[in-house]
Amino acid sequence: MTAAGALSGIKGVLFDLDDTLLDHRGAADAAIIAWVSAHSPGHPRLDEVAALWAGLEGPHLAMWQAGECSLEEQRRRRLRGLCEELAVPEPGDLDAAYTDFAERYRQNWSAYPDAAQAVAELGGFTLGVLTNGAQRMQEAKLRAIGLGDLVGPVLTGEVLGGHFKPSPAAYTGAAAALGLAPEEVLLVGDDVDKDVTGPAATGMRSVWLDRLGVEPPPAGFPRITTLAELAPLIR
Repeated sequence: MTAAGALSGIKGVLFDLDDTLLDHRGAADAAIIAWVSAHSPGHPRLDEVAALWAGLEGPHLAMWQAGECSLEEQRRRRLRGLCEELAVPEPGDLDAAYTDFAERYRQNWSAYPDAAQAVAELGGFTLGVLTNGAQRMQEAKLRAIGLGDLVGPVLTGEVLGGHFKPSPAAYTGAAAALGLAPEEVLLVGDDVDKDVTGPAATGMRSVWLDRLGVEPPPAGFPRITTLAELAPLIR
C-alpha cells in the first residue's frame, strides 16, 4: 500500500511533544550541563553529563508512569543516580536541586523551526497532543513555545486513566478525547515504540518523525525528516 493510501481517511492528528514539537533533548542537555558546572565546577566528565542524564531519564520516568513512585521521587532518584555516577556530593535538598535544574531546563525550551507552520497547515483536522510527560509541565511547554492555543488538548497518562504510551489504552483514550475512532487518527512522533509501532495495535495510523534521517522506518510505516512533510503526506 502506498503512503497516501495508508493514510487516507485521517480526520485527526495527534502530536508527540518532546523531540517532536519541542526540542526537549537540546533543552535538557543544556540544563544538566549548566547544573553540573555550577554544582561541581571543572568536573572532568562534563562532556559525558548529557548522555548520562538522558540514560537516567527513561527508566525513572517509567517507574513513575507505572505508579512505583511519585513524580517528585523519580526526580530525586535521577539526580541521586547522576551524582553517584559522577562521584560528586549529593545535594542536601534534592527537591531544591531539581528545581534549579528545572528552571535551567525551562529557560532552554524552544519549538523546532518547523513546528508552528506544520500545525498551521493542518486546518480542518482535529488536533491534539499525546505525551508521556507530566500534565502541568507539558501544558506549560506548549504555552512557552507559542502553541498552547493551536494544537488542541494536551493528553497525558494523568488524564487518560493512568495509561501512558505504549499502552493501547493511551491511544484509544486519546482518540476518544478527540471524538474520533482510533483508525481516524494519525500519531506523529519521534519514538518508534511509543509513537509508531505502538498505536498500530489499536488501528491508529502513525508517521515516524526521524529528524536525523539516518535510519529506515519500521516496515509499513511512513517516515518524515521534518514536520514540513506532514501536511502533503495526509492531504
